[in-house]
Amino acid sequence: MTDLRRVIHDLPLVARHAVVGALALGATGAVVGLVLGLRVNPATAWAAVVEVGLPAAVVGAVLGALVATVVHLVEPRAPRR
Repeated sequence: MTDLRRVIHDLPLVARHAVVGALALGATGAVVGLVLGLRVNPATAWAAVVEVGLPAAVVGAVLGALVATVVHLVEPRAPRR
């Protein structure tokens, strides 16, 4: 797990926020898709995981990149942690 944290930390600001947003919303969307898929048709629940999780990950990446861009534009001299 430490290697993943280091890789994400070494990314540029916008890419880092896009990855974190995609992981957070993608995982949430996958769980929601699984629950909905199991309630509707358990045989095709795996498809619901992809159908809900993948678009959620894309939305998370876009939102993360937008937030990072706004942060970068508002405070361009902020020290990087």
